[in-house]
Amino acid sequence: MSKKSILKKAIEASKQEIDELEKKRTRSQSAILEAYLNNTVPTKADAEYFRTYSQLIAVERENLRKLNAELEKE
Repeated sequence: MSKKSILKKAIEASKQEIDELEKKRTRSQSAILEAYLNNTVPTKADAEYFRTYSQLIAVERENLRKLNAELEKE
């Protein structure tokens, strides 16, 4: 298997991971928004999930940038 095809598969896997993380983050984001609309404080767990997923998304996007840059060099 060529390095180019390996990189393309890794890029696709990274994109799918970002999509999954964004879906998970949306759930906690919805809970936070609902709490604010109801004039209540969001749970610490929802806030922590949102922060954690946001950080994971940032890391995965950086990985995606590196993979794309490496593919362009090929």
